[in-house]
Amino acid sequence: MAGQLSIAKALNEALRKSLENDPKTLLMGEDIGKLGGVFRITDGLQKDFGDDRVIDTPLAESGIMGTAIGLALRGYRPVVEIQFDGFVYPAFDQIVSQLAKMHSRALGHVKMPVTVRIPYAGGIGAVEHHSESHEAYFAHTAGLRVVSPSNAHDAYWMLRQAIESDDPVIFLEPKRRYWDKGEVGDSAGLSLHEARVVRQGADATLIAYGPMVKVCLEAAAAAEEDGRSLEVVDLRSLSPVDFDALEQSVKRTGRGIVVHEAPVFMGMGAELAARLTERCFYHLEAPVLRVGGYHAPYPPSRVEEAFLPDLDRVLDAVDRALAF
Repeated sequence: MAGQLSIAKALNEALRKSLENDPKTLLMGEDIGKLGGVFRITDGLQKDFGDDRVIDTPLAESGIMGTAIGLALRGYRPVVEIQFDGFVYPAFDQIVSQLAKMHSRALGHVKMPVTVRIPYAGGIGAVEHHSESHEAYFAHTAGLRVVSPSNAHDAYWMLRQAIESDDPVIFLEPKRRYWDKGEVGDSAGLSLHEARVVRQGADATLIAYGPMVKVCLEAAAAAEEDGRSLEVVDLRSLSPVDFDALEQSVKRTGRGIVVHEAPVFMGMGAELAARLTERCFYHLEAPVLRVGGYHAPYPPSRVEEAFLPDLDRVLDAVDRALAF
């Protein structure tokens, strides 16, 4: 599978390979068949695999999720597409009350191999309910695995790993990065829930996932011009979290800064900062800082750039951390 692909094409190829490898794998979602999905992630798959395996559903997220749960109980591996992040809420009851709890409710006898693909976060100039970052809802829910790739290689391999998992996986796709290209290697290299150091540094650790990894890499490159060495860690998995990798990095640098698009209040960064403070207290040279969105509804698209964390806000946090 080696070669340069966009994240969108890598996801398409991962779905194709999963459909080829297992006749029990099937795709479900709104407009994913003939249209190929709003972002064309499923383009060409219904033509090649038929409408009984790539299924156009009604506009009813609760019904889509309930059907997927029923199919999983009968031995299938459904991959559900939620068209936009803000459309997942009608399915939220099914996800939290049923999908996440079936395995424990059955004392481990029932597997629930459902992958829920959700394009999330902002940056595409979309209208309300099309740019939300609600990962903390799902990471808070025991029984769900929650992951988010930041590059084409991880998009391909993490989606394949998610579909092969016997547990339900919330697969968050950074929609503004769909057209970013990168090399896709011949093997995953990491398990689904391992973090990756994508840039080594010595002065502070930037921790990010999904769309913010690129921003942090740009911030690290800009900081290097001022003689500052920033390490960047791609979290990749939001539940479970690879705390060991984060701890090792923060202990080396003495400083940690968590960056995500979601609001800082009660966001993923709050848990990460608390855990790192507990595990790295005597190694910290400064408090673990957070950079994120504001505690407000997502704004109109014409002002979303003022809402989203950017290079300047990340570098401001770096300045504050290094000032201690």
